[in-house]
Amino acid sequence: MKVVSHLRFFSAWAVLSLVSSATAAAADANAVISKKPAVVIDDTPVAAGKAPAVVSYADVLEPAQKAVVSVISSKLLRQRRLPALPWLPTPGPAELKEEGIGSGVIVTADGFILTNNHVVENADELTVTLTDGREFKASVIAADPKTDVAIIKVDADALPIVRLADSDKLRVGDIVFAVGNPLGIGQTVTMGIVSAMGRHVGILEDVKGYENFIQTDAAINQGNSGGALLDAKGRLVGINSAILSPTRSNIGIGFAIPANLALVILEGVVENGKVTRGFLGVKVDALTGDLAETLQLRRDLKGVVVSVVTPDGPADKAGLKTYDVIVAINGRSIANREDLRLAIAQLLPESRVSVTVFRDGKERAMDVQLGQQSDALAQDELLSGVRVSRLNAADRRQLGIDGRIDGLVITEVAEDSPHAGKLLPGMLILQINRQATGDLDTARALFARGRNLLMVYYRGVVRPLTVLVK
Repeated sequence: MKVVSHLRFFSAWAVLSLVSSATAAAADANAVISKKPAVVIDDTPVAAGKAPAVVSYADVLEPAQKAVVSVISSKLLRQRRLPALPWLPTPGPAELKEEGIGSGVIVTADGFILTNNHVVENADELTVTLTDGREFKASVIAADPKTDVAIIKVDADALPIVRLADSDKLRVGDIVFAVGNPLGIGQTVTMGIVSAMGRHVGILEDVKGYENFIQTDAAINQGNSGGALLDAKGRLVGINSAILSPTRSNIGIGFAIPANLALVILEGVVENGKVTRGFLGVKVDALTGDLAETLQLRRDLKGVVVSVVTPDGPADKAGLKTYDVIVAINGRSIANREDLRLAIAQLLPESRVSVTVFRDGKERAMDVQLGQQSDALAQDELLSGVRVSRLNAADRRQLGIDGRIDGLVITEVAEDSPHAGKLLPGMLILQINRQATGDLDTARALFARGRNLLMVYYRGVVRPLTVLVK
């Protein structure tokens, strides 16, 4: 049984399944974004020593419930109607409106709300409803398919908020509560425990996403998407995102995005206006027992070995070298490549981090200032897996291109590139979003997240083409 085939997101659609990307809504966002999100964080442990028997969590949950909202997403569908009689003209397209129901969590008093990307994806309009009955139109500030986190905002002040906990301090067995609007019946609270931490279940593999889910047996159903996973102190520890089920209904295996990961997305968007992730600038391989012994290290040491250091990248500037063995980032243990990828992705660009490495059998700490993940593109990459070069005389002769035409010619498209099959070697990119491509740096800057319009020349034909940048 393939796990992914049984995973279900849970925003409930009235007509179709999930709403898709909200790029159009993001463009209309008029929210004024401050430089620092005014979230409230309480990082104390949920339990300290023995506690008396608890007979009710009502007082703890009631304030947090006010900050959990329903998110109604709507999308217009256009359908061309068939004429009633063959000799009559075809009527114009009919518009149908489909609605989906999800949930969200208010984290700042001025209206920033965390929810799921799949709740707002492709929505033409979003309506947020509070528990007191107030309704607001919401704008998408950012949506990140790689984590399934989205940030939306309403124009309001003095809103109820939920405190955020340090989700890294969660332990298996901690009591948690899932709060949301399952199946559109109204706000509902269910109780369970943390069943596992750090789950990778493959649900975001198609976008090469970052999975570090909290698993819980608190009942989660369609409509709970984007709702809160709270601890026993009523603090936000996760954003409910998916379930594992062969029946599309809850069987006690639910997954939530850790609050720490969602907070990094929020802070990056507020500070930079877009989703940003840290970039270390290394390629690493698994550390086997034989390799560890060859590098004069314990055979059972957990870590990853650096195989490539990006020239002039953050790691290179900090002095990391090939064959260094990375064992920790800011004290967080790194046992494999996915651990390293997640650790760096949860840090903002320009962050200073301590990278613990073993070199020549000795442990040392390296201070690294991270770059931005967009820096990870190779020197000649325009998009992920798409290599280009400036059109030259030889290219013109080989491709039969008129001397008046200029642009960037695609030299290679990797098989695993998200643009493979659409962008092809030998294709000439003339314009990006109606602007001349110019040099590579200029061309990169012309792309925006979401759908981009290209004008390309291929085999003697000039035509428009769209590519999706996530």
